[in-house]
Amino acid sequence: MGMFDIIAGAIANPSTQGSNSQVGNILNVVQQVAGSQGGNAAATPALMSTVGGFVRSSLQEKRQTQGNDVVEGLINQFAGTNPNVAAVQALFNQGQQSQVAEAVAQKTGMNSQAIVAMLPVLVPLVLNLLKTGSSKAENAAAGNPVLNAFLDSDGDGDVDLGDIMGHAAKFM
Repeated sequence: MGMFDIIAGAIANPSTQGSNSQVGNILNVVQQVAGSQGGNAAATPALMSTVGGFVRSSLQEKRQTQGNDVVEGLINQFAGTNPNVAAVQALFNQGQQSQVAEAVAQKTGMNSQAIVAMLPVLVPLVLNLLKTGSSKAENAAAGNPVLNAFLDSDGDGDVDLGDIMGHAAKFM
């Protein structure tokens, strides 16, 4: 699993921001939020995969039209474990939010309105996972390997946040 290995490498690298506690907090919050909205543990991977796919598309578009610095700025500004409506609004317009909710509802059986209510928690969590690869140094030129892998610059489409979260849960 390439992306999981990259996240694990970021956690092990003292020059990046990732830590076991950061990933553990992300996993815990995802499970709590899904459970509080009627989702079950089996639905969580599909939930994160679908939301992650939409986040990836939005970030890819922003990277292409506005540049990598804008994308990294969004991650730095909105990554976290607390609800943040502004994070959702920065990535998705109202129509896109409805598309995300409907897609997740189809894959998980969860209520689409419950999913809309979860987006302000889930989007910052996805961004927080991407932040694990951010450098601790102010002006690091190397870039964020987790973000680069997530945006899948080689175009092979093999990034799935549901799988990554499942692997992370086994090792945490």
